[in-house]
Formats: sequence, C-alpha cells, structure tokens
Amino acid sequence: MLRALNLPIESIRTVVAIAETGSLTRAATKLGLSQPAVTAQVKRLQGLIGGQLFVKTPNGTTVTGLGELVLQQARIILEANDQVLRFAGHGNVTVHRVGLSSLFAQRLLERAGKDDFSDLFICADRSSKIRKGLIEGYIDVACIFAPDVDSELSKTVLEQRAFSATWVRSREFVLSPGAPIPIVTLPDDDWMIGQLNRMGSAYRVVLHASDHSVRLSAVRLGIGLTALPSFCVPDDLIQSPEYYLPQLSDLRALICARPGLRKEVATRLVQRVRGIFDDKHHQAAVLAR
Repeated sequence: MLRALNLPIESIRTVVAIAETGSLTRAATKLGLSQPAVTAQVKRLQGLIGGQLFVKTPNGTTVTGLGELVLQQARIILEANDQVLRFAGHGNVTVHRVGLSSLFAQRLLERAGKDDFSDLFICADRSSKIRKGLIEGYIDVACIFAPDVDSELSKTVLEQRAFSATWVRSREFVLSPGAPIPIVTLPDDDWMIGQLNRMGSAYRVVLHASDHSVRLSAVRLGIGLTALPSFCVPDDLIQSPEYYLPQLSDLRALICARPGLRKEVATRLVQRVRGIFDDKHHQAAVLAR
C-alpha cells in the first residue's frame, strides 16, 4: 500500500501569512516565528509540491503562478482546520475575510478607523476575482459589482443595490473632431464598451489596467475618458455628459456571503460593511459591530 502524503498545516499557514503580508519578515512577526523558520516552512511545502511559490521583487515577496493556485486551496484547508479546532473551543478570536471590489475598498478605507479591522482580513481586487474567492470558500462576505448573476452566484446574494455610473475626464481633455473616443478600461468591464457598441460610436482603448490608481492617472493625464460609479469621482476630475457619449446603465452591486457561512456570522459581517453603500452612516458606524 502506498503511503499517503500529507500537507503540513504549519507550512500552509506560513505561505498564507506571506501572501497576506507581502514579506517573509512580516509573516514571521505575525506568526511569532524566526525568519529562518518561515523560510524552512516554505521550502518544505515547495518540496512537496515541486515548484516555487514566491519570488522576491523590488516591492516585496510576490506569489508565482503556481503559488496562486496553491493559495486558493491553502486558504480553504486553513479555514477547515481552524473550524474543526473551534468545535473544541480553541481560537477565541476569529479573523473573517471580507472581499471588496477595489472601488468599494477605497470607499470603506476613507470611512473606517484602524481599529475596525482588528478581526478582519480585507481582500481588495477585481469583482470577478472576489466572486471566485466567494464561490471557492475563502472569502466570507463580499461586496462586488455584478452585471449578471448566474445560478451559482445567486445562492450567495444577501442584498442588491444600484449605483449610477458616469463618464469622467480631466478638465483639459478635448476630443478632436472626427476622432474615435479614447477610453480607459478595466478587465471584465462592459460599463463603457457595451454602451458604445450599442450606440455605434467609434472608440479606441488607450489603456487597459486592473489597477484603479493607474486608470485614474491616465484620465488625469488627459489621454482618455473612463466610467466610474458616481460616488467615487475624484474632486480633480469632472463628470462628462458630452453629446457624443452614450448614457451609462446603473451598476448593480451585491453583498454576498459564501455558502456554508453561519447565518449569525454573515449577518454581523454584512452589518459592518453595509455602510459602504449608505451615505447617511456616520464614519465611525461604518463597521460598527
């Protein structure tokens, strides 16, 4: 009989900590380990998997393509491990994972205080990636944009909201007569292109980026227009209702909870992030427990 290989939970916890902190040193501090011990745990797991999980870059420690795949499953394994331990009363403080579209993350960070994150891990990314994490079980509660809701996602939806979208440009931007409309887009985005196609407008994509700050920098430079939810238009940019631009449809936003999350936990987490959607909430109450 072949002996089954088992993944060491210490190594699993270590690689997740490195991914979340972006540094072996910070991961060591978070876990209460020495840096050589963290390095040894990574090497141990890489030896079992047969590939490199992290690479060093000028900005810190970055996950490789293989590392991304491993992390998706590592978070699920870690959650299952910790959940079993909680059955026995271990782990008085539970860290819950909240996934936010980058635009919602910006809105939350502008309103929340640092103490509001003591028991949360915030994952800010494109809505499609947050959706994937929600379905796969390593995001507990998510706030995302979703133009379409399939049967898999519909099982997770707790609330829906609508936000108006608007074209945005720099004050200096001028469209040359007869020129195609230059637009700045993001992955998985049909906010602009779908409407432009339906209107039969001539356009060209001048920049395509998932990083919100990069897109805004391009718009500020005046090389193109983009679309944003009206709640997050920066003060130095202006809304652009020019005649040659089609009216944008409202954006559908969802608050979701992963399948299997206890109802009382989901309710509590949703209450804490609901303030992202509500301008009437006081800043200190955005993540009120």
